[in-house]
Amino acid sequence: MICTSIQGKNLEQIFELLETVEMAEIRLDLCPLDEEDIEVLFSEADVPLIATCRIASPDAHEKLLKAIEAGAKYADLETEAPSWMGRSVRQACQKYGSVLIRSWHDTKGTPSLDSLLSVLEKCRCFGGEIVKIVTTAHSEADLEVFDALYHEAEAGTLVAFAMGESGRESRINALKYGAPFTYACTTEDEATAPGQMTTAEMHRAVYGDFRFVSGEGLRMPSSKSFAQRAIVFAALADGTSVLKGFSPCGDVQSAIEFAEAIGAKVEKNEDTLRIRGIAAKPGCLDVDEVSAGESGLLARLAIPLLSVLAKGEVRVTGTGSLPNRALAEAHDVMAPFGVRLYPEKPAPRKEDILLPVKVAGPIIPGRAEVSGRSGSQLISGLLAALPLAQGKSALYVSEPRSIPYLFITLDVLKRFGIHIGSQMEGDKDFMENQDWSHCSEVSFQIRGSESYSATSVEIEADWSGAAPFLAAGAIFGECQVEGLDTQSLQADISILDILLDAGASISQLDTDENGLGPVHVKRAPLNRFDTDLTNCPDLFPVVAVLAAFCPGESHIRGVERLRHKETDRAAAIAQMLEQMDVPVEIAGDEMSVTGMSLTQRILNGKLLRGGRYTSSGDHRMAMALALASLGASAPVEIDDTECVAKSFPEFNKLFERL
Repeated sequence: MICTSIQGKNLEQIFELLETVEMAEIRLDLCPLDEEDIEVLFSEADVPLIATCRIASPDAHEKLLKAIEAGAKYADLETEAPSWMGRSVRQACQKYGSVLIRSWHDTKGTPSLDSLLSVLEKCRCFGGEIVKIVTTAHSEADLEVFDALYHEAEAGTLVAFAMGESGRESRINALKYGAPFTYACTTEDEATAPGQMTTAEMHRAVYGDFRFVSGEGLRMPSSKSFAQRAIVFAALADGTSVLKGFSPCGDVQSAIEFAEAIGAKVEKNEDTLRIRGIAAKPGCLDVDEVSAGESGLLARLAIPLLSVLAKGEVRVTGTGSLPNRALAEAHDVMAPFGVRLYPEKPAPRKEDILLPVKVAGPIIPGRAEVSGRSGSQLISGLLAALPLAQGKSALYVSEPRSIPYLFITLDVLKRFGIHIGSQMEGDKDFMENQDWSHCSEVSFQIRGSESYSATSVEIEADWSGAAPFLAAGAIFGECQVEGLDTQSLQADISILDILLDAGASISQLDTDENGLGPVHVKRAPLNRFDTDLTNCPDLFPVVAVLAAFCPGESHIRGVERLRHKETDRAAAIAQMLEQMDVPVEIAGDEMSVTGMSLTQRILNGKLLRGGRYTSSGDHRMAMALALASLGASAPVEIDDTECVAKSFPEFNKLFERL
C-alpha cells in the first residue's frame, strides 16, 4: 500500500487529506497537534495511520504513547531511541494492539548487505514487528542490495528503500519485493525526504488501471441457521408465532415446506412469516414421508424430531446433492436413545447413513454420551426432540465441533419456551480464554415433558453471507454492510476476528441498543494469519481466498469438517487455488496457503489466473470465486452461479454493486 507522509498540517487539514489517501504517516514532530488533537485523530480516522515522532523532538515519547493509546495502527520508533523509551513504547504497543515499527536511517549512503542484515537483526531484537531501513543511494549499484535484503526477511515484515533521486524507483520496488507499504508525499513541496514521489504519481505507477471496490448500504439476508431453527420450532409450538426479518432462500424454503408437511400453517407477508404450530406432543404425527430438501441441517433436525413426533416409521428424503452427502455417525448418535435408522442404500462407512432413510422411534429419554466430532446438527436435533419426550435426559457430547451452532439452537429453543441447562469443560486455554477449539466436552440437562410456546422473533442478518463482502473490502477497497449483530452467537461472526488478525481496518459506528449498525471494512496492509475454522466451516472458501492476498504462509485448520459439504469442499478449494496459481497444501486437518499482497501481485504480474472455474454446485465456492475474481488478471467464468440461491439468492446481484 501507499503510505502518504503528512507534515505541517493541523487536525482539520489532516482529516481532509485522509479522504484522498489509503494510508498515512503522521509526523507528530512536524504537525501542530496537541494531545487532544492526537486523541481525536488516531481514534476517529478510518484509514491505517502510522504515528511517527523523531526522538529529537522533546515530547516524542509522550506524543507516541498518546497516539498508541488512541488507536494508532502502527508506531514508528528509531533505533537510536534510548532503551527506556524503547521498552515503554513496545509495552504500549502490546497493550493497545499497535504494530511496532523499528526504523533505521542512513543519510550518507548505502552500507553493504552484511551491514544491513545486522541492522535488520538489531531492529528485530528491539521489538520491531516491522523493520524500516532507509539509506541514501548515490548510484544504481546502491540499489542492488535491497533485492537480497528482502530475501532474508519474512514476507510483509520489511520496508526498505533508498532516498535521493537515484533511489526514487526503490520506493516502488519495495512493494514489488513484498514490503507491506511504501512512502509518498502529498505534493513535491511537502516531501519528507529526497526522491519521494507524490501520492498521485505513485498511485499511477503502482496500480495503473486496477479497479478498487466500494460498497455501501449492503444488506445481508437473514441467517438461515437462525431462520431454519425458528421455522421448525414455530411449527412445533402451540399458537401462532411471528418471525420478522425473513428473507427467502432454498434452505429456508425447505424448512417452510417441512413445517407444512408436519401440519403447520405458514403465511408469508414480505419479510414476515406467521406460523401456526401443531402443539407438538409425542406420537402426534401421522405422516409417512418428509423431505429435507437440500438442507443437511434440516435432515439432522428432522430425524430426532420425527422419532418423537411420529406414530410410526417415517421416511426422510432429500434433493440435489443431499442424498449423496453422508450423515456422519448418525447411527452412533441416535442409537443410545433407542432410535433406529434404516437407510435404503449403504454409506461408505457403516456408522454413517445416506438419505433416504426410515426413522423408527419412539425416542427414549435417558443419559448418553455421544461424539460431536462429526458436527453439531444431529445433536441440535436431539436438543429439539428430547424436551418433548416423557422423561429427563442428560446428553454428554465429547469432542464437540461447531459449538456456536449448538448455542444458537439453545438460544432459539429458549425463545420458544424450551430451557436446557448446559456446561462446558476443557483445558486451561479454554477455561481462561473461552477458546472453543480447546473445549473437550459439552453436557446438556433436559427436563422432558415440555411443550413449545408461540412467540415473536426477529431473525438476525447472516454473517456467512456477509463474509465475502467484508473480505472484498479488506483486500480490494472498502465495504460497508448494514444490520449485522456484533453480539451474535453465529459462528461465522468469526470473520471479524480473522480479518483483524490479517490486519484489516474494521470499524462500527452508530450502533443501536441491540448492537446493530453498519460494519465498515477498509484496506490496510495485510499479513499472514493462523486460524481454526472447525467451528465455522462455511467461512473456509472465503478465508482461503483472503489468505492468497496475505503475504507469507497462512494456516487454516478445520479441513476435516469440509469433506461432506455440498461437495468435498477441501478438494474444491485446493483445486481453485492451484488453478489460480496460488501455492496450497493440505496436511491432515490443516490447509496452508502462501499469499502475496495485492500490490506485490500487481507489480509482479501475479494477479490470480482467470479462466473457467467450477463451483461444484456449492454456494460457498461460488461466493469465494466471485471474491477471487476481483483480483484476477482476466475474467473468472463460473460454471454455476445460481447455486447461491441455496442460502443467498440475491448474492450475485448485490456483489455486482461493489
